[in-house]
Amino acid sequence: MSPKDTFFSHKQSLYCGGRILDFKQPRIMGILNITPDSFYHGSRLMDPEGILETATGMISEGADILDIGAYSSRPGSGGIPAGEEIRRLEMALDIIRSSHPDMLISVDTFRPEIASRVVKDFNVDMINDISGGDLDPEMFDTIAGLQVPYVMMHMKGKPSDMQRHARYTDVVKEIILNFSEKLRQLNLLGVNDIVIDPGFGFAKTIEHNYQILKQLEAFHIFNQPLMVGISRKSMIYRILGNDPSEALNGSTVLHTIALMKGANILRVHDVKEALETVKLVGKTLGQS
Repeated sequence: MSPKDTFFSHKQSLYCGGRILDFKQPRIMGILNITPDSFYHGSRLMDPEGILETATGMISEGADILDIGAYSSRPGSGGIPAGEEIRRLEMALDIIRSSHPDMLISVDTFRPEIASRVVKDFNVDMINDISGGDLDPEMFDTIAGLQVPYVMMHMKGKPSDMQRHARYTDVVKEIILNFSEKLRQLNLLGVNDIVIDPGFGFAKTIEHNYQILKQLEAFHIFNQPLMVGISRKSMIYRILGNDPSEALNGSTVLHTIALMKGANILRVHDVKEALETVKLVGKTLGQS
């Protein structure tokens, strides 16, 4: 399969917030971490002014979706109680919904009670679950009841111990088998608006991450939108010998590869640069 066959090739859509979100071209999801301890200090937001400024900036730069998370999932993180997670989310969502009521918003949570709360109280359009339902068996039923798009990411274990579970015979094959079973469960519950995310960095070594990227086309077997979250991650800065603050150029390189292999959504810290990458890769491959 050639790059031209994969880039912009998926014409799936999601019913999202009363609108159809199509994938005639890849979409950009901007990351807002309402946490004091996310791995990239540039994405840590705890004050109302910073939240509004960052959200407004991402929207003006062309973000299609804002992904708001209040629970740091960096490797080794200990987590926070549900009460603190919802307190942080409510602050951010109130600010963003008041200023940008029509923006598509995703909330990054694995807790079904929080998913229900933010959808019902703030009209959140999408739930992004790092555990793909593994950290709470009620999540699939909750999503079926809410009828919002669901990002199903692959991870083993919990953020606090996931790297101890980074053992695979064939990482791509095992993730595909995992997704196959979960997609079957979700479809039986009537959930059809599903985005798959192979979970770069979550219970994966650097070698696993690059094997997934090398074989990213394999995930098109599901004919579901494919999200890639590699922005400023350790698979970039450890190879380059720098740190997350210096990993923008490396992120752009890997985003280019992911797009050429058919990624439909890029989850990023740097919206402007990601959108430029989408435009240039599309132009290179002869897409309008």
